[in-house]
Amino acid sequence: MSNPLLQITGEVEQPIELSFDELCSFPEEDQQRDVSRFNPQRQGDGLTLLSVLNRAKPKLTATHVTLHGTLDGFSASVPLKDVEQIGILIYRSNGKPLSAEAGGPIRFLIPNSAPCKTSELDACANVKYVDHIELTAGKGRDSRS
Repeated sequence: MSNPLLQITGEVEQPIELSFDELCSFPEEDQQRDVSRFNPQRQGDGLTLLSVLNRAKPKLTATHVTLHGTLDGFSASVPLKDVEQIGILIYRSNGKPLSAEAGGPIRFLIPNSAPCKTSELDACANVKYVDHIELTAGKGRDSRS
Protein backbone atom coordinates (compact mmCIF):
# COMPACT_ATOMS: atom_id res chain seq x y z
CA MET A 1 0.00 0.00 0.00
CA SER A 2 1.29 3.47 -0.77
CA ASN A 3 1.51 6.09 1.97
CA PRO A 4 -0.96 4.90 4.60
CA LEU A 5 -2.54 7.85 6.41
CA LEU A 6 -4.20 5.87 9.13
CA GLN A 7 -3.72 2.55 10.86
CA ILE A 8 -6.24 0.82 13.12
CA THR A 9 -4.84 -1.70 15.60
CA GLY A 10 -5.45 -3.21 19.01
CA GLU A 11 -8.64 -5.01 19.94
CA VAL A 12 -9.71 -5.61 16.33
CA GLU A 13 -10.19 -8.74 14.24
CA GLN A 14 -8.45 -7.16 11.24
CA PRO A 15 -5.74 -4.51 11.79
CA ILE A 16 -5.81 -2.19 8.78
CA GLU A 17 -3.93 0.64 7.12
CA LEU A 18 -5.83 3.11 4.96
CA SER A 19 -4.42 5.43 2.31
CA PHE A 20 -5.94 8.72 1.19
CA ASP A 21 -7.40 7.06 -1.91
CA GLU A 22 -8.97 4.33 0.22
CA LEU A 23 -10.54 6.90 2.55
CA CYS A 24 -11.93 8.72 -0.49
CA SER A 25 -13.41 5.46 -1.81
CA PHE A 26 -15.67 4.84 1.20
CA PRO A 27 -19.36 4.91 0.24
CA GLU A 28 -21.11 8.28 0.16
CA GLU A 29 -23.24 7.40 3.20
CA ASP A 30 -20.03 7.13 5.26
CA GLN A 31 -18.66 10.47 4.07
CA GLN A 32 -19.22 13.63 6.10
CA ARG A 33 -19.04 16.52 3.65
CA ASP A 34 -18.20 20.00 4.96
CA VAL A 35 -17.51 19.40 8.64
CA SER A 36 -17.88 23.13 9.33
CA ARG A 37 -21.59 22.37 9.80
CA PHE A 38 -20.57 20.53 13.01
CA ASN A 39 -17.85 22.96 14.07
CA PRO A 40 -17.38 26.30 12.27
CA GLN A 41 -13.68 26.29 13.19
CA ARG A 42 -13.03 23.10 11.19
CA GLN A 43 -12.96 22.78 7.43
CA GLY A 44 -12.88 19.80 5.10
CA ASP A 45 -14.50 16.44 4.63
CA GLY A 46 -14.44 13.39 6.86
CA LEU A 47 -15.65 9.89 7.44
CA THR A 48 -17.74 8.52 10.24
CA LEU A 49 -15.61 6.80 12.85
CA LEU A 50 -18.02 3.87 12.80
CA SER A 51 -17.47 3.22 9.09
CA VAL A 52 -13.71 3.01 9.55
CA LEU A 53 -13.96 0.87 12.68
CA ASN A 54 -16.34 -1.51 10.91
CA ARG A 55 -13.58 -2.32 8.43
CA ALA A 56 -11.28 -3.36 11.27
CA LYS A 57 -14.04 -5.31 13.06
CA PRO A 58 -13.70 -4.36 16.75
CA LYS A 59 -13.54 -7.28 19.17
CA LEU A 60 -16.12 -7.54 21.94
CA THR A 61 -13.29 -6.79 24.37
CA ALA A 62 -12.77 -3.27 22.91
CA THR A 63 -14.02 -0.62 25.33
CA HIS A 64 -12.02 2.49 24.34
CA VAL A 65 -10.83 4.28 21.23
CA THR A 66 -7.34 5.69 21.68
CA LEU A 67 -6.39 8.35 19.13
CA HIS A 68 -2.66 8.86 18.62
CA GLY A 69 -1.05 11.87 16.97
CA THR A 70 2.53 10.84 16.25
CA LEU A 71 3.62 14.30 15.10
CA ASP A 72 3.16 15.83 18.57
CA GLY A 73 2.94 12.67 20.71
CA PHE A 74 -0.55 13.56 21.95
CA SER A 75 -3.20 10.93 22.55
CA ALA A 76 -6.71 10.73 23.95
CA SER A 77 -8.65 7.64 25.00
CA VAL A 78 -12.44 7.81 25.02
CA PRO A 79 -15.16 5.21 25.63
CA LEU A 80 -15.98 3.41 22.39
CA LYS A 81 -19.71 3.23 23.14
CA ASP A 82 -19.89 7.02 23.60
CA VAL A 83 -18.02 8.04 20.46
CA GLU A 84 -18.43 5.33 17.80
CA GLN A 85 -21.71 6.77 16.46
CA ILE A 86 -20.70 10.45 16.51
CA GLY A 87 -16.94 10.63 15.87
CA ILE A 88 -15.72 12.07 12.57
CA LEU A 89 -12.30 11.59 10.99
CA ILE A 90 -11.47 14.70 8.93
CA TYR A 91 -9.04 13.62 6.21
CA ARG A 92 -9.53 15.94 3.23
CA SER A 93 -9.71 19.63 2.41
CA ASN A 94 -10.39 21.00 -1.06
CA GLY A 95 -10.05 17.50 -2.51
CA LYS A 96 -6.53 17.01 -1.12
CA PRO A 97 -5.15 15.27 1.97
CA LEU A 98 -5.59 17.34 5.13
CA SER A 99 -2.40 19.32 5.73
CA ALA A 100 -0.42 19.24 8.97
CA GLU A 101 -1.28 22.93 9.39
CA ALA A 102 -4.96 21.92 9.52
CA GLY A 103 -4.22 19.02 11.88
CA GLY A 104 -3.67 16.28 9.28
CA PRO A 105 -3.19 13.62 8.25
CA ILE A 106 -6.42 13.04 10.22
CA ARG A 107 -8.14 15.38 12.63
CA PHE A 108 -10.65 13.75 14.96
CA LEU A 109 -13.85 15.65 15.66
CA ILE A 110 -16.51 15.09 18.28
CA PRO A 111 -19.47 17.32 17.34
CA ASN A 112 -20.79 19.37 20.25
CA SER A 113 -17.93 18.34 22.54
CA ALA A 114 -17.78 19.70 26.08
CA PRO A 115 -15.12 22.22 27.14
CA CYS A 116 -11.70 20.70 27.91
CA LYS A 117 -11.35 18.87 31.21
CA THR A 118 -15.11 18.73 31.84
CA SER A 119 -16.07 15.39 30.26
CA GLU A 120 -14.70 12.22 28.66
CA LEU A 121 -15.87 13.61 25.31
CA ASP A 122 -14.35 17.06 25.73
CA ALA A 123 -12.84 19.35 23.11
CA CYS A 124 -9.36 18.13 24.06
CA ALA A 125 -10.34 14.71 22.63
CA ASN A 126 -10.58 16.38 19.20
CA VAL A 127 -7.06 15.15 18.49
CA LYS A 128 -5.05 16.56 15.58
CA TYR A 129 -2.29 14.77 13.64
CA VAL A 130 -4.02 11.40 14.11
CA ASP A 131 -2.30 8.62 12.21
CA HIS A 132 -3.11 5.69 14.50
CA ILE A 133 -6.32 4.57 16.17
CA GLU A 134 -5.95 1.86 18.75
CA LEU A 135 -8.90 0.01 20.22
CA THR A 136 -8.17 -1.05 23.79
CA ALA A 137 -9.71 -3.14 26.56
CA GLY A 138 -9.84 -0.43 29.21
CA LYS A 139 -8.60 3.13 28.91
CA GLY A 140 -5.52 3.55 26.76
CA ARG A 141 -2.80 6.21 26.76
CA ASP A 142 -4.32 9.65 27.37
CA SER A 143 -2.25 12.87 27.38
CA ARG A 144 -5.21 14.95 28.55
CA SER A 145 -4.79 14.11 32.22
